[in-house]
Amino acid sequence: MDDATANDGTTEAPEGIAAGPVTAWLAERTDVAGPLHFELITGGHSNLTYLVVDADGRRWVLRRPPLGQVLATAHDMAREARIIGALGPTDVPVPPVVGVCTDEAVNGAPFYVMDYVDGTVVRDLAAAERFSVEARRTAGTALVEVLARIHAVDVDSVGLGDLSRREGYIERQLKRWHGQFQKSAGRDLPVVDEVHARLAASIPEQGPATIVHGDYRLDNCMLGPDGDVVAVLDWEICTLGDPLADLGLLMVYWADPDDSGPGGMLGATVAEGFPRRPQLLEHYAAVSGRDLSAIDFYTAFGYWKLACILEGVYARYTGGSMGSRDPSAFDAFGEQVVALAEQARSITDRL
Repeated sequence: MDDATANDGTTEAPEGIAAGPVTAWLAERTDVAGPLHFELITGGHSNLTYLVVDADGRRWVLRRPPLGQVLATAHDMAREARIIGALGPTDVPVPPVVGVCTDEAVNGAPFYVMDYVDGTVVRDLAAAERFSVEARRTAGTALVEVLARIHAVDVDSVGLGDLSRREGYIERQLKRWHGQFQKSAGRDLPVVDEVHARLAASIPEQGPATIVHGDYRLDNCMLGPDGDVVAVLDWEICTLGDPLADLGLLMVYWADPDDSGPGGMLGATVAEGFPRRPQLLEHYAAVSGRDLSAIDFYTAFGYWKLACILEGVYARYTGGSMGSRDPSAFDAFGEQVVALAEQARSITDRL
């Protein structure tokens, strides 16, 4: 830790952290030995995540909204921490919450702090290959089993019954993301509208609402050395609704070695040992008891939703949010949006 130490005994911190006030706040809630060292782990347009380490080597994780956030975000931080805290006593692996701060005078924005969980986030093939073949096999199985546990949580008993509306989840999602697409799209993409119409006309009947993580995938989980899931991360878009939406999106992100389409947004799972998609589905059906006869719908919805989201990002990039770069530099990104929508359409052909 090479950070310079300020006069108040705290170390200089990255943008987004007021080291002195945050240190004082944390010291009121747990045992800390100053000075604290802060390091940005992940940044971007989503919530920011920082590693916090004290002089004795104890570690925590702090989450706060993006820098320059102009909308009220106290509810967002409190909501995310509430979800993790509610799941703490269940068999869903989540980091223990230390505390939530909604007083913006402390750090300029609301934030919350969790205990640090020691594990690995597998974002690419190189990270996957640091695990044994057996550990990768375990990881695939564990990922499915943890997802089934999330979907088995009694939302009323853990105090999350009022987290959101429960019924009509897919209808609401179709309306939301199609509306976002129509606002952001700066080009003609009729395939997105076509798939929207197909999906809207064939929505499966929703069973009892469960927790829906909203972005469940390998790199939003932390693995232990043997491949077990030791923590599920990034609960910021969690809601209540149709659990099979989570499973469909997992199929979108899960790469099989023989993939020819735009699936497998992360290449890590092509490594030997990881189960293939049909094996994941078979295992989820076995441990959850759910009927997966409509899984093609949810997978198509996952591809389409991701296409809508990425089109918004692409529109911002070509609109200059990345500076004065030539818009053609983002052509490959734009082509990926089309490929995702085309993949969704090809799956809806089977509905």
